[in-house]
Amino acid sequence: MNKITTLLILLGFGFTSKAQLIATVQLKKPVEGICNQNEVYSLYNGFEGQIRPICSLSKEEMKIILNDKIQFLKENPKFKSKGMAGVFINCEGVVVEWHISNKTKSEILDKQILEVFKTFDEWTVGTLYDKPVDASELFSYSIKNGVLTID
Repeated sequence: MNKITTLLILLGFGFTSKAQLIATVQLKKPVEGICNQNEVYSLYNGFEGQIRPICSLSKEEMKIILNDKIQFLKENPKFKSKGMAGVFINCEGVVVEWHISNKTKSEILDKQILEVFKTFDEWTVGTLYDKPVDASELFSYSIKNGVLTID
């Protein structure tokens, strides 16, 4: 299912129901530093009472840093792929884990991307009905002609 279809479905739920969409993340294994392993959320700013955690860097700033620091991209200017990185931010606004959710076609590149993402460690805490909560954020990215863009 593509992103537009997913967005339309979510918007449809918002207009046809007064029920609140609250998405929880099912952890495959415990994540050290999470305040409540059973209540980790994917928050959406458009829904009542939900405020996503926010990185101190914009996506554009992240993109610039990633392209500057990742040696693989400089050495492979014709490389093309896609991937996804995820982060867990605990109820205190502390990054407790970065991980690659969808890998690119290169293990070396995945490792370099992860190392750079790990430097993005200043975040505001996510909240649900004004209560700080553990949250997960995902960043999908595309690489074309050796340049990474965050989607």
